[in-house]
Amino acid sequence: PQKRERARERERPPFPSGTAWQKELVYNKLLPYGERLEAEAGLLLAQIKLSLGRAVQLQELWPGGLFWTRKLSTYLRLYGRKFSKEDHVLFIKLLYELVTIPKLEISMMQGFARLLINLLKKKELLSREDLELPWRPLYEMLERILYSKTEHLGLNWFPNSVESVLKTLVKNCRPYFPENATAEMLDEWRPLMCPFDVTMQKAITYFELFLPTTLPPELHDKGFKLWFDEFLSLWVSVQNLPQWEGHLVNLFARLASDNIGYINWDPYIPKIFTRILRSLNLPVGSNQVLVPRFLTNAYDIGHAVMWITAMMGGPSKLVQKHLSGLFKSIASFYHPSNNGRWLNKLMKLLQRLPSSVVRRLHRERYKKMTWLTPVPDSHKLTDQDITDFVECIIQPVLLAMFSKTGSLEAAQALQNLALMRPELVIPPVLEKTYPALETLTEPHQLTATLSCVIGVARSLVSGGKSFPEGPTHMLPLLMRALPGVDPNDFSKCMVMQSLLPLVYTYAYNTESWFNTEVERELCSATAEFEDFVLQFMDRCFGLIESSTLEQTREETETEKMTHLESLVELGLSSTFSTILTQCSKDIFKVALEKVFNFAVSNIFETRVAGRMVADMCRAAVKCCPEESLKLFVPHCCSVITHLTLNDDVLRDEELDKELLWNLQLLSEITRVDGKKLLPYKEQLLKILQRSLHLTCKQGYILSCNLLHHLLRSTTLIYPTEYCSVPGGFDKPLSEYFPIKDWGKPGDLRNLNIQWHVPSAEETAFAFELLDSFLQPELDKLSHYADGSLEMSRDDVQQCLTIVHNCLIGSGNILPALKGERVTHLVPSLVSLEEVKLYTGVDYASFSLKTITWIFLSTMIDYVLENSEDDTKSLFLIIKIIGDLLHFQGSHKHEFDSRWKSFNLVKKSMENKLQGKKQHIRALLIDRVMLQHELRTLTVEGCEYKNVHQDLIRDLLRLSTSSYGQVRNKAQQAFFTALGTYNFCCRDIIPLVMEFLRPDGRDVTQQQFKGAMYCLLGNHSGVCLANLHDWDCIVQTWPAIVSSGLSKAMSLEKPSIVRLFDDLAEKIHRQYETIGLDFTVIIWHFCRPSISCISFGDENYENLINKLLDCVDQRNLPWKFEHIGIGFLSLLLRDDRVLPVRAIKFFVECLNHDALVVRKMAISAVAGILKQLKRSHKKISICPFQISGAPQSPSIQAGDRPDNQWLHYDSANLPKTKEAWEVLLAYVSDLAEQVIYDHFCDPKFVEQLIKFLSLEDRKGKDKFNPRRFCLFKGLFRNFDDAFLPVLKPHLERLAADSHESTQRCVAEIVAGLIRGSKHWTFDKVENLWKVLCPLLRTALSNITVETYNDWGTCIATSCESRDPRKLHWLFELLLESPLSGEGGSFVDACRLYVLQGGLAQQEWRVPELLHRLLKYLEPKLTQVYKNVRERIGSVLTYIFMIDVSLPNTAPTKSPHVHEFTSRILEKLKPLMEVDEEIQNHVMEENGIGDEDERTQGIKLLKTILKWLMASAGRAFSTAVTEQLQLLPLFFKIAPVENDNSYDELKRDAKMCLSLMSQGLLYPQQVPLVLQVLKQTAKNSSWHARYTVLTYLQTMVFYNFFIFLNNEEAVDDIRWLVIKLLEDEQLEVREMAATTLSGLLQCHFLAIDDAVQTHFEQLCKRRLPKKRKRDLSTIVDTIPPADLVKRHAGVLGLSACILSSPYDVPTWMPQLLMDLSAHLNDPQPIEMTVKKTLSNFRRTHHDNWQEHKQQFTDDQLLVLTDLLVSPCYYA
Repeated sequence: PQKRERARERERPPFPSGTAWQKELVYNKLLPYGERLEAEAGLLLAQIKLSLGRAVQLQELWPGGLFWTRKLSTYLRLYGRKFSKEDHVLFIKLLYELVTIPKLEISMMQGFARLLINLLKKKELLSREDLELPWRPLYEMLERILYSKTEHLGLNWFPNSVESVLKTLVKNCRPYFPENATAEMLDEWRPLMCPFDVTMQKAITYFELFLPTTLPPELHDKGFKLWFDEFLSLWVSVQNLPQWEGHLVNLFARLASDNIGYINWDPYIPKIFTRILRSLNLPVGSNQVLVPRFLTNAYDIGHAVMWITAMMGGPSKLVQKHLSGLFKSIASFYHPSNNGRWLNKLMKLLQRLPSSVVRRLHRERYKKMTWLTPVPDSHKLTDQDITDFVECIIQPVLLAMFSKTGSLEAAQALQNLALMRPELVIPPVLEKTYPALETLTEPHQLTATLSCVIGVARSLVSGGKSFPEGPTHMLPLLMRALPGVDPNDFSKCMVMQSLLPLVYTYAYNTESWFNTEVERELCSATAEFEDFVLQFMDRCFGLIESSTLEQTREETETEKMTHLESLVELGLSSTFSTILTQCSKDIFKVALEKVFNFAVSNIFETRVAGRMVADMCRAAVKCCPEESLKLFVPHCCSVITHLTLNDDVLRDEELDKELLWNLQLLSEITRVDGKKLLPYKEQLLKILQRSLHLTCKQGYILSCNLLHHLLRSTTLIYPTEYCSVPGGFDKPLSEYFPIKDWGKPGDLRNLNIQWHVPSAEETAFAFELLDSFLQPELDKLSHYADGSLEMSRDDVQQCLTIVHNCLIGSGNILPALKGERVTHLVPSLVSLEEVKLYTGVDYASFSLKTITWIFLSTMIDYVLENSEDDTKSLFLIIKIIGDLLHFQGSHKHEFDSRWKSFNLVKKSMENKLQGKKQHIRALLIDRVMLQHELRTLTVEGCEYKNVHQDLIRDLLRLSTSSYGQVRNKAQQAFFTALGTYNFCCRDIIPLVMEFLRPDGRDVTQQQFKGAMYCLLGNHSGVCLANLHDWDCIVQTWPAIVSSGLSKAMSLEKPSIVRLFDDLAEKIHRQYETIGLDFTVIIWHFCRPSISCISFGDENYENLINKLLDCVDQRNLPWKFEHIGIGFLSLLLRDDRVLPVRAIKFFVECLNHDALVVRKMAISAVAGILKQLKRSHKKISICPFQISGAPQSPSIQAGDRPDNQWLHYDSANLPKTKEAWEVLLAYVSDLAEQVIYDHFCDPKFVEQLIKFLSLEDRKGKDKFNPRRFCLFKGLFRNFDDAFLPVLKPHLERLAADSHESTQRCVAEIVAGLIRGSKHWTFDKVENLWKVLCPLLRTALSNITVETYNDWGTCIATSCESRDPRKLHWLFELLLESPLSGEGGSFVDACRLYVLQGGLAQQEWRVPELLHRLLKYLEPKLTQVYKNVRERIGSVLTYIFMIDVSLPNTAPTKSPHVHEFTSRILEKLKPLMEVDEEIQNHVMEENGIGDEDERTQGIKLLKTILKWLMASAGRAFSTAVTEQLQLLPLFFKIAPVENDNSYDELKRDAKMCLSLMSQGLLYPQQVPLVLQVLKQTAKNSSWHARYTVLTYLQTMVFYNFFIFLNNEEAVDDIRWLVIKLLEDEQLEVREMAATTLSGLLQCHFLAIDDAVQTHFEQLCKRRLPKKRKRDLSTIVDTIPPADLVKRHAGVLGLSACILSSPYDVPTWMPQLLMDLSAHLNDPQPIEMTVKKTLSNFRRTHHDNWQEHKQQFTDDQLLVLTDLLVSPCYYA
């Protein structure tokens, strides 16, 4: 019946006519055989649908399902989405069901997911009406895989790529989630949002991934409006950049860009921009300390850019204002003289913003309307918006052109900006380029500007309405760029080579009549084109002559060019061919003649110069084959014939240079259109007959190239021209005017590709060549192989070379190898047959390849037996086998690299703004050609026939032969073959295994090594040792382990040892858990017809038993035992318990002698215990019933009445059995019995503990979570059964204060506490009776090495546990942490351990926190530094719970503000004194009451530690009460940088630095300014000075929040200007610096009022100096007038220094004003001098430009000032 069914399928027409395809590949229609593809696609699609459906119905996921989904992805590559909408939806639904099968093997899941992503990628093809996908299955899958509970125990092995694949999948399914999904998601994940816990990160990550944001406007109430306000207010209220804030921003960015115009962002814009600016982490102010968290958790620039772009436009223009502000404030950071780790972010911002704006413009103006919500007209970007945007960003971009990191980002930004506003962007770039082309001294400047010109080239050439004079710049640029073709400066060469083709691709020449002024100018200029072409050629010839191979290199026989030369060669030939393709007939004739004469009149060596010249000739011939061949072919032929007349030549070892050069030239110029070669075929045949059998290797290789090129030219399909306008430019000018086509995109509907398709004559010629040259060689070889003909090695190589060249020349007309399919490799109920593709060639009937192969196999036997050391022949044989297997006209790796470079070129030249494939014609032709090559590569499909089987076996023989190099080459070919054919690995593995058998007698070491390498595989291909296939692993893994007994294996050889290490490492790295059963049940209504029996289980047991047998062998070297145990540990799974035999083995390994094995065993046993864990019954409860509180109608977080019963409450702790009602049952089975017996055996336990308390790496060991998991598992599964055996050991260890013993106790104790979760009350009570004394002992023995481990131990014990069940522990820890018994160190450690426990409990222990705070408060005046620091840290954790988040009830835990107000009371005595605070406190707890001040200073030290600790950790920054501490810190903080200061001053300074970076809420701004103004009146000048440094950082880090508040700006201006007139010189200078900084980032503007104010101050009269005695000049206080005058001068100087890189209009006048004060008394004179020298330093680079701003008189004065007077004058 199946056959009948198929016959019927064939009769039906493949596609019903008139179906609308979703989106087919346009390029297929342009292929020369395009019309035949319709039918082919129809057949293939029908077959895919049939077989895929069948596989699913028969529940066969593997191999059937997987095979046909692969075919579907090939179909997508070949034809695009060429199927109807119904099919599209059905494919998606089917794959969605497949991907979300629970417990599906990971590698299959990834395969299905990748295909599904591909089907969903173009979301405009399917609207929400067509498709709806549920979100929950995806969420369950992510939860299971990304947050796996068993992965860390080694029960699941996931590949690294799985995370990104899953996230991309969710991203692509998101638009199709149902409309009520948002509400469901919020219900699901809201409970996870606890900001103190890691679950917050998880919740926000999920929201960012899943929340749909593309709902249509009428559904917004069911979409983002449900969460927008809540999330936004959460974001606003968190000030300290926790890890999840970045994810929240990504979500907002996506929301904004999907709903432009539907959300009003205006109220939040200052906050958004402030946070983005903070996120750039720019250095501000002097010596600033960065909070490390800000560096790691900063926003992702891409998303920030997306957000900004989406908010632009609209009526309010607020965003543009802020964006301009942002760039003004950071512009100076872009200057090339600045550099730092922040630079990358800034450059990224610059590169991404324009491209993002272009993308938005494209969406609004050019994109086809789809079902996605369009941007409403009110919010579309207007032309004015675009102009404003370009103007605000162009300055930084022009600065960034010369940045330290290179000009790439700037060039990309310019490319996008030029698409929007060429008239604003291109002129400044050209202004920088022309001078750069003329300087010879600054090559960096040249390369930078040119790479930017390349970016804007297309916009420049195409001119257009807004920039009509663009094209006129082209020729001057080209002419000036010529000197760049310069053999001494390669970077210049490279840039020139990228520039010329571009321009050329865009420009052609002509002499014609004119329409407009610009066109006339252009036409007169294009007349110079001819000069340009000729000059360019001269340059090239010069370059070539300078790079001929010198004699010395000739002798060393290096055939390679240097890397640089090969680059130049590539550049030269491509540039030259572009120029010739694009120029007119007349110019071409001149150029052709010139090249011909150059090539003929010189003789070049064939390696470097020869290649370059031959390339240039080829370029010429390609453009106009007929005329050029007339010149070249007869000339070369006659020379060669002449030189080979004498037969002696044929036997010369070294040939005449001229002969070689002409052969090379001839072989290159035959790479042209085959039809044009036919007239010369007689001549060419003669040459081949003379030269193919030259003795000289160089000679016959060139001749073989000629043969190869002739065959290729006549048999391949390829386009014959790449001109930018179809049909070339040679039309009469009256009807065609080329200049108008400059920069024109090609037209896809009208490409008119000229294809070369082999004609009958050409095919005949090709076969004639094969008959004359291939056949005789094959005959010779077969006689050689059967011994009837003696040949020298060189002759054999020559024969093979000719065969090889014939094969790769005619690869695509020779039909593939014939043979029968190898069946029975895999059991399947679905047909696994391949479909043949048509590639435009009708194959000849007889198969040359098959004949060649028959000769080869005899040949291989002969060579391997008789002359195995003839490695060169073997190399050739391997090449030929590779070609027979894979070569169908093009090589895979060449295709891949061409595909890559095509994409790069496309990127660099595309027009993102208009989109719609607006590429230049040559590119489009290239893409069509690539499509053809893709078809030739997939033509045969991957059927595995018996021919292939034999060839692969030959390769395996060569891969295990005696010579390393031969093996290496053969292995590469072997791996490629394995990756190509379906299921062939299963066929080959047994053959490879033969070499590893322990009883293999005659295996040599080389064969053994070769076989191991065959198993290892190369880095990208298949790894035989590790296929996802039980049948294969069952063979390979045991074989690898037992190969340790093979005679050929010797561990003396380091290479073999390394091999085994690599193999084991690779298997561990690549192993993914393999599914046990491949049947699938998706739909319930189809009855399981024939279910595939799952062999997985048997294989699994089988493999484990085999491995155990291997490992148990007697003389197995230890290395192999370890490898075997490693393999066993990979086989733990979460859906099967390990067989009992293996469990016993692992438990015994816990006491193995080798440390490695013990480590593996610890992990494995922990995993086994997890497998054996009994599931506990879960009972759902209602919190409202338990607490008796009603449910609140609105959403509220925080401490509510209905969750209070979870708090720790010492009044009702479960201290009786009744209160501890947890039911437990205890069962045992065989597996558990094994473990039970071992751990009840005191000897076993003693040995184990002994091993566990050994030191591993001194000083590096940490608390080991694996061991903890082991013990937790033991106590969880077996209750307290092992406690009696362990107790004595624990007590002994706890008393020993050595590092490793203490660590061992800590691990066991943590395991005990966590494992006792479900014990009965009596058992737990007994446990604590043992533990309490134990912990007391341990904590009193704590040491520097172990306090970390104990902290981890207690934190681990308390993690996610009910505090009420651990009340013994908390009471113990809180007994008296600061008793002082063991000295300050033990006190600090005790606090540390306690903090670890409490921090894990978060909000559930308010009572304990209050108790602790009450206990600590009187002790805050500690003397010891380490205790102080620890207390600071503990306080941070106590107050962390007190946060102000939206809709959150106030917490029951301690509140910061109450605490701070109590502290302020105690610090009053310090606030009130005026003199400086000295730290003269003795370092011991003094006896008797000290006075209040000393107490205050001690307290202050601790408070500083607390504020510093919370700067990085708490969620919100300084509260009002803490601001009142500022004046005190200002007073203490030192002014100079000096590390010899005492702790108090250093801490105060650090604390100020951290506080000034804090993010302020708008309502806190006036409070801070109030404090600063207050302090500015302080009598201590230190305080006034520090206010200024604080102000600098604070303003920059809250830039837009201050700018948004006019009052605040005025206050700051007033404050700085007031401090300019301070009596203390240092304060005045600092005020000037601050002012200049604020002006530079455009926080304050330089307006007339400011200038006049300073000018008034400058005019203050100074009192006359009275002549007094010298003794009385000690007048310390400066007169008030001098101060005022100095203030004025400082103000002017601040204005001047505020623009270091340019000269604004007001600057010349201010400089003049300033220079008038050069002779004033000090300190004014000093200020003026400093300012002028700074001005000179920063403006020196571009002085030529800056000069223009000054009048001549001003310049005279300036020159006088700036040039220091001559010493001798």
